Amino acid sequence: MKLLFAARGKYDETTNDNFSWEKYKDWSKLYHLDELVSLDGMLNEDLVEPNYDSEEEWNNIHVVDMVQTGFYNNLEYVLSKISLNNKFNLLAVEIEPNQERSNYELNDYEFIGYDLLDQDYSISALTNCGGFDESFLPSDLNSKGLIGDLDKAKDIQIKLLENNPEEHHADTNVIAVWRNLKIGI
Repeated sequence: MKLLFAARGKYDETTNDNFSWEKYKDWSKLYHLDELVSLDGMLNEDLVEPNYDSEEEWNNIHVVDMVQTGFYNNLEYVLSKISLNNKFNLLAVEIEPNQERSNYELNDYEFIGYDLLDQDYSISALTNCGGFDESFLPSDLNSKGLIGDLDKAKDIQIKLLENNPEEHHADTNVIAVWRNLKIGI
């Protein structure tokens, strides 16, 4: 298993931006969320700002097929690039896991679910596409906006592409997500 890391901004009732928490829940119909812990860069901002002019820093940036994923190869790099004084979600992720990860124990982390990001690793089909009701319903997502088990996530991944073959955001990557229990929150 190859773990990658990310630091993402919080998105919940304390968020003060142009798209308030209540407006988001009305738009998404995800009224049961207590917090959105998504890998979507528009909703949960990537807090790591690499120096792209540094060849050494590129060694820490995870790239798939020439696409920067917003994930990083080591935890120390992520921690060196963010302010630990702010609230954020420090995440460990695995792209396209081949077995259920909900019972996998990772020190100081809790498993919170699976996200489905488009092929650009930028938009979550689960929480930022306005709904794909023919493939999944809001009730399929947990209180963090994620899918609770791998079989269901893989099923939704297949249905999304079958039902929306021309939609860019429906061609997704399943990503397992753990949140750090000690840093950031």
